[in-house]
Amino acid sequence: MKSNSGIYHIMLRGANRQEIFHDDEDCLKFLDLIHIYKLKTEVGIFSWCLMSNHVHLLLKEGNEDLSATMKRIGVSYVSYYNWKYRTTGHLFQDRFKSENIENIRYLLTVVRYIHQNPVKAGIVNRVDDWRWSSCRHYYGTHDERRKLLDSDYIFGMFSGDNILARERFIEFNEMVNQDQCLEHHLDDRRLTDEEAREVIKKLLNEIEIAQVKSLPRLQRNEILKKTKGIKGLSQRQTARILGVSKTLISKS
Repeated sequence: MKSNSGIYHIMLRGANRQEIFHDDEDCLKFLDLIHIYKLKTEVGIFSWCLMSNHVHLLLKEGNEDLSATMKRIGVSYVSYYNWKYRTTGHLFQDRFKSENIENIRYLLTVVRYIHQNPVKAGIVNRVDDWRWSSCRHYYGTHDERRKLLDSDYIFGMFSGDNILARERFIEFNEMVNQDQCLEHHLDDRRLTDEEAREVIKKLLNEIEIAQVKSLPRLQRNEILKKTKGIKGLSQRQTARILGVSKTLISKS
């Protein structure tokens, strides 16, 4: 769905939640790529945060479709990553995930959600303790070596006076909240049967799905127990795919 405002909350995740940033050089490279394509495509950047295995971006579409811009950034980073770590294959989980931002209230909520991501993950105690987000740039405590952030647009929603706008922004940005944005909605989503089948296949490794119900009881129950830890997978789906009873899964 196209956003009427042209603004989107974007999330890129490592395949199977693998780490995509291993050191400072990786983070800096990703930010450099965003800067390169910001200049080329005139994309607006209102908030960002790099975590070890995922990225949050709050962007406004520039002079090309945002999916094209994200593809350019993703392909360039994967090329760098594979060269540096001598790897091949996929790095990111599918294409990027996104949600439309259609009003100012939710726009500001997403800015705060992105900045509070490291705090809610238990990595830091304060939002401005995390180096790899736009928070410090909003707070004026970190000079950007590249002009990434379009902070004036957000500050303008708090006040026409820059000093007062920053004070009000900091107060809003640090509010205790129960914000639930894109990441929560994705984690709450149920897997389709096709997705569930692929996840179970990876869990089974060399064992075929059809063989599970005939395995020795202890081995079978150990597998069923592990399936209960898969996010988005219901026990009813597991029972249907593996050909066992839902009761058997519940008791494992």
